[in-house]
Amino acid sequence: MSASVVIGKPGIDSRISSLEASNSTLLRYPTQFTQGIIPKAIHSHNDYWRDVPLFTALSLGVASVEADVWLVGQDLLVGHELAALTQGRTFDALYIQPLLEIIHGQNPKNGLTVNQTRPNGIFDTSSGTPLQLLVDIKTEGSSTLPFVIKALQPLRTSGYLTTFSNGSLQQSAVTVVGTGNTPLEGIKALSSRDIFFDAPLATLATPLNDTIWDNTIAPIASTDYGAVVGWNGIRNITDTQLSIINQLIEDSHKVGLKARFWDTPGWPINARENVWKQLLDSGADWLNADDLEAASSF
Repeated sequence: MSASVVIGKPGIDSRISSLEASNSTLLRYPTQFTQGIIPKAIHSHNDYWRDVPLFTALSLGVASVEADVWLVGQDLLVGHELAALTQGRTFDALYIQPLLEIIHGQNPKNGLTVNQTRPNGIFDTSSGTPLQLLVDIKTEGSSTLPFVIKALQPLRTSGYLTTFSNGSLQQSAVTVVGTGNTPLEGIKALSSRDIFFDAPLATLATPLNDTIWDNTIAPIASTDYGAVVGWNGIRNITDTQLSIINQLIEDSHKVGLKARFWDTPGWPINARENVWKQLLDSGADWLNADDLEAASSF
């Protein structure tokens, strides 16, 4: 008895399979690098620790990444401490050049885009959402900041940096925020500012160098969760701890800044998620995370 051949019905699944097998140009478009990825208000803490820095975060829709930079000679090297630095892992190689390539790809130049007034961001599903890039300066701030500014030049030249100039804030594909040893006065002194400051969330209500906080200086305000709040997520949160969270977020929102708490518990998992839930319920804007997969599906 000869074997019979079963032919599937010519339904929609068959049509999909046929088109995919044909590698049809109808299935490709210029900005599909991040096709289907939904941006999420998650901050990739110490992003350079990932097996694949930057790209892993973007693949999960993480809309904020952090690089620790050290000025060594004339180079900005990326790593958590001196023992982790190598000559090849530079700020330019790990972040600037990849971002430049990705954003170039999201902004094809042709007759159809000639009248486009603002660059597309990284995320195909939300081209107006900027990537937030935190630059945590580990070496002395005043001497390192000029090198960070210089390193951003390729993105600046292409018009990809959010900029405050002549009294106007223009959002673009990447918003750079200095943290760590970044000098506030150095940021304030920039007449055309395309690197901003990570404001001190715990002391926003206390004047710092006569600074009037707003989003033209600092788009975000951050604080050490463990030191300021301290709730470990295991026992019930106290009224005092909850009041601290709510007050800090309110202080931040009053001046137009987004609130971020770092050093939140990472373990046990249920404790970590209890803290995440409370922060989000209270209105925190960025979820600071080391486990990006868990945060992106939270």
